[in-house]
Amino acid sequence: MSESISSVPDNEAPVLAVDLDGTLIRGDLSGESLLVYLRGNPLRLLRVLLWLFRGRAFVKRQLAQLVDIDYTRLPFRDDVLEFVRTEHSNGRKTMLASGSDELLVNHLADYLGCFDEVLASDGKVNRTGQHKAACLTEACPGKGFDYLGNSKVDVPVWRASRTVHVVSSNPGFTRFVQARFTIGKLFEYRVSFLSSLLRQCRITHWLKNLLLFVPLLASHSYGNAAATTTAAIAFLSFSLCASAIYLLNDLVDLPFDRAHPRKRKRPLANGDLQVVVVCLLLMLLLLGSAVLALLLPPGFQGVLLLYAVTAILYSARLKRIPLADVLVLACLYTLRIIAGGAALGHPPTFWLLAFSLFLFFSLALMKRYTELREIEMGGSPDSGRGYRAGDSSFVLAPGMAAGFAAVVILALYINGPAVQQLYQNPAWLWLTCPLLLFWLCHVWFSANRGRMYDDPILFAVQDVVSLLCALAVTVLFLAAL
Repeated sequence: MSESISSVPDNEAPVLAVDLDGTLIRGDLSGESLLVYLRGNPLRLLRVLLWLFRGRAFVKRQLAQLVDIDYTRLPFRDDVLEFVRTEHSNGRKTMLASGSDELLVNHLADYLGCFDEVLASDGKVNRTGQHKAACLTEACPGKGFDYLGNSKVDVPVWRASRTVHVVSSNPGFTRFVQARFTIGKLFEYRVSFLSSLLRQCRITHWLKNLLLFVPLLASHSYGNAAATTTAAIAFLSFSLCASAIYLLNDLVDLPFDRAHPRKRKRPLANGDLQVVVVCLLLMLLLLGSAVLALLLPPGFQGVLLLYAVTAILYSARLKRIPLADVLVLACLYTLRIIAGGAALGHPPTFWLLAFSLFLFFSLALMKRYTELREIEMGGSPDSGRGYRAGDSSFVLAPGMAAGFAAVVILALYINGPAVQQLYQNPAWLWLTCPLLLFWLCHVWFSANRGRMYDDPILFAVQDVVSLLCALAVTVLFLAAL
């Protein structure tokens, strides 16, 4: 943050008008209200679309009348808020000037206690741009006003103001304003929009979708270029769909994520990405996934649709039902393997599906166990999953049992006739059983000691022991071939 003027400590100074969306808070209060409204019933979007015919100000007023916003969890810009509070305590008149509806803005101003007046949309006029400039000029005769804003929409307001204060997360935007105005106070934040998009899509979680290549490896078709290309298209289609579901889940979980010590740093939760941007990105990802799926067999399309519907039901309701949530997660992992087989025309065997279901049921329980342990240690609030502090001991027992069952299933498969036909030296595969048993005990041990956060898969790709186990299994399979 750089500063080129000093604050004026008396009540003869121009009114300090402060924008809300993107300036005082990261994000958009109107978008927040829309999300709260749709969370109750997504079909309400049809009603919102009808409201749009009567103007944006009307939509904002309807939403403001129907929703309650938890202002304590909004992502405020602390340094901007501190600046406003300092000016207000020095006797300067302050005004919260926002395009959001005045019902919500009034409640926020009362909560903060550092604004003397509010200027906002009133259900008829959407007070942004020229409308906001005209209203501020009329409301601040004589002394005029200084204005703190953050976007090109604020340019007409800056033209009418006496001093231009700027919040900027983009060097290009800072240069744009500097070329037109003399900046009084500049609050700069280094935020990469592209990086925020990729983080919110959770590209690292695409590692889970490598399960689509399991049928390619199990059928020994990896030397076939056409089969490998098909598997790669299926992987990309599934990954885009999975990222869209992650975005939907983040929208639904936004209040919980903002209260979580780590998830609150996600771009949507901390305000680096607005709700509207995430919604648009979600639709683009679904469209891209659907287009790629059309290049693949109908069987893959059906499994992808089943995955999407199940994942949406999980985000909307099932994740709040204890134990049902982890069973659904295990099924979602297994659907990835089924999807890979459907794309290649090589349906997975009973043994592979049973192994996958038990293994990923164990890992899903491990994820919940980690969250519960964090709650019980006082490091994280309830995440809205339906579990209570003290449930960790119950989750631990079936989690480890399911992992051990997966090892037994692997041993039975290795002893079957199919392995004798596919591998020249199948005896090497027996060593994968104690390796898997050791790895499962290792990750559960790590979870119990608090060394794991949220997701066992992401933990495994960063854990040296897990990587060494994966390398050893790869060597064993090559030896068996």
